[in-house]
Amino acid sequence: MSVPYETTAYEPAESPESPEEHLARLLRRALNSFELPDEAIRQLDCALAHDSSLHSAHHSAGLHRETYRHTWLLADGSAVTFWELVHNTAPGSDPQHEVYTDEEELRAATARLPLPADTPDFELLVLTQLSPIPEPRHTYVPDDSADHARRVLRRAENPDRPDAETAALLATAFAHQITQAFGRPSRGGRVGLSFSLYEHAFLLRDGQELSLWEVEHTATPDGRHMCEVYASEDAARDAMERRAARQA
Repeated sequence: MSVPYETTAYEPAESPESPEEHLARLLRRALNSFELPDEAIRQLDCALAHDSSLHSAHHSAGLHRETYRHTWLLADGSAVTFWELVHNTAPGSDPQHEVYTDEEELRAATARLPLPADTPDFELLVLTQLSPIPEPRHTYVPDDSADHARRVLRRAENPDRPDAETAALLATAFAHQITQAFGRPSRGGRVGLSFSLYEHAFLLRDGQELSLWEVEHTATPDGRHMCEVYASEDAARDAMERRAARQA
């Protein structure tokens, strides 16, 4: 039958691993690591963070097979996945590890295992499926991003702008993307009144994504241009609504 893999049989690192250490440990235990393309491994040199999850498991008649998904977040905001197959070829034998860069290769390797004949390939009676880690929402450009974050916060005129803790996190930013958000406020107002909302998305050194939401508007007593910065889109849009309501 198919069951969740017992975590006690799959030894975790004794302490938090870096992306490089995690890759090295995976390659050391994989019997076929020498078959992996060099370029597939080299692209992980710029990995910022990693995540591992159990993808599926099958135990039957002393035989077992588990598959794991290992995903690395790269410096450009993209993600790379390796697939690990763990299995024994005879009841009671030691587990063997194989690693693949393509899910189709994983399926082919799984089909070769001596599982019971009535078990269809990869169509398990019970499948342990963990949610995939989310792909980054942005395409980041490495740049002087920490300085860009400082300049965005410096021009914010609202007293409830992001705090010093957020500023400290953004000091570790090394890539960012700016996009304009649309929609609301739609209420009327004086001639020349304008609102613009921008998301400044930052990629931090630890792989975390953090955004500043900048409102640019002319809803000021003298019609001058003003910038406000918020930590969330909801807060920024609420501020736009309040400003627009006062001018309606």
